This record gives sequence, structure tokens and C-alpha cells, in this order.
Amino acid sequence: MKKILITGGAGFIGSHIIELLQKENCDITVLDNLHTGLRENVPENVRLIEMDIRDKRVIDVFEKYQFDVVLHLAGQTMVNVSVDDPFYDADVNIMGTVNILEACRKTGVKRIVFSSTAATYGDIEEVPIREEFSVNPLSFYGLSKLTVEKYLKLYHDLYGLEYVILRYANVYGERQGDGGEGGVISIFTKKIAKDESFVIHGDGKQTRDFVYAGDVARANWYAANTEYCNTIYNVSTNSETSIRELVDLLESASGKTIDRQYGERREGDIYRSVLDNSKIVTNLNWRPMINLQEGLRRTYDYFVKSK
Repeated sequence: MKKILITGGAGFIGSHIIELLQKENCDITVLDNLHTGLRENVPENVRLIEMDIRDKRVIDVFEKYQFDVVLHLAGQTMVNVSVDDPFYDADVNIMGTVNILEACRKTGVKRIVFSSTAATYGDIEEVPIREEFSVNPLSFYGLSKLTVEKYLKLYHDLYGLEYVILRYANVYGERQGDGGEGGVISIFTKKIAKDESFVIHGDGKQTRDFVYAGDVARANWYAANTEYCNTIYNVSTNSETSIRELVDLLESASGKTIDRQYGERREGDIYRSVLDNSKIVTNLNWRPMINLQEGLRRTYDYFVKSK
């Protein structure tokens, strides 16, 4: 039985990972400060430790449970927060991760799977974006994630800690909060379910690659087990959807006509983003199973029931 720690496991992506790992009969521990994660996202039969990744007592948790693999999802995920408060973003995403890495090193963890982001690439004209493309983040959030990627490589080179970096496209699905990069779907879907209006930032022609959280969960599990480690993988659908097209699909999923209002573009936002997923398809035999129309239907149905 594989012993797995999920940092940030009470978040919405973590909740999807827990569902999958329970089916795989893993010994699961969740470490989450519940700042944005929810206790109800962690089943009662799963061990939950309420603790911040920056807490020096993290090492005690590692020593007690002797994890085989760490799935590191915990972090500051808001682009606007990183621009407003770079110190906080770096403290959580960089120093918090170093605290986790030190615990891995000192307790013999074999592998860490890191949840990174398409924000590391910045605004690249050539799409779809491949892993070997140059990186030029436009926000401190993207920069802090990229910095952690460099730490992971050095921890492998210096200490032998295996790693897999997963650069997510825009993740969405049931139980999603309003924060993070995929939060536009959560925000829009909740408001549609409540018959409320919402504002589209910019002209609505900006594009994203929306990937369903259940598919992201499988990518984490495959990354935890693959022999093709110590590298970076894009986790995406390899398809580009504009915000205007997204609203069209939400109209179809909800059966409602949506009043579209437009506001100013947000600072630090990438205009066009779609990730090439051929590497993870080839090496990990992973591919997205849920298309956007079906994923939006599931997400909308969830928020209608929970409104």
C-alpha cells in the first residue's frame, strides 16, 4: 500500500485526487491549513492534518507517517494576490515548498509531484505551448511556481529526490472555489445557477485550455507511478477556448440566456493560452477523458444542487 501525502488536499483538485487514490487503495494523508480548502472535501476515513506548509512542525508529520510520495498542491494560487502582495506569494509558494522539500529529504520520501502552472510560460504567441518553450511569467505567481521548479531539479541533482512537475492548464470542476486560474468557470457557473449577472474581464476573446479536475487527478496518480520522472509535463486538453465560447457552452449546459457584460482586462492575465499535451500522452499514457461540454454540465449540476 503506497503511503501518499497530499498537501492542499482539502482543495477542489485535492478532493478529486482523494476519490481516485481511495479506489487505488492508498494510505492517504492530507495536510491543509483550510485557508481556502474545506474540511468537507476530505472524507471522514481520510487522515486530515490541519497545518500550514510553512509550519516547522511539518517534519514531525513526515517522520510519523513515512510517506512514499508527496503530491504537492498547496500554495497561493491567485494571480492578482501575487501582484498585490509579492512577499506573501513568495513566502507560501517558495518558502513553504522548501519546507516540504526539506521534510522529504530528511525522511527518505522517494518522489514529489508538483502542481505547477501554465502561468510559468507567460504570453507566448506560438501555440500550442510545449514544455521546452522559453518561460517568461507575467505575474509573481508564475514566477514563484517557476522558482519551485528550479528547486525541484536541484533537490534531485543534490539529494536524489525524484520529481514530476505538472504544469496545469486551467483546471475546473465540482467543488471549485472562486480563486485560482480556472476560477472563471466556478464564478460564472455559480452566478448562472443563482440567476445573477457577471462581468467578463477584457473583450472575451482571450483563450484558455480548460481541463477537468478528474483528469488532473489521474495525471497526478500516473506521475506518482511513472518511470519517466524528473521532468515536466503539460496537463491539458490541447484545445483552445475563448471566454466568449465558454459562455456559449455554459448557456447550453444551463439552458439559460446569459447577459454578457464586459469590464477592463486584469493586470497580469495572459491573453492566449493552450498547452501541447503530447509529451504526457506519450510518456504517461494519459489523456483527457472528459470534454468541456460534459465537464461544464457536471460542474453546473453540482453548483445548482449546492446553491
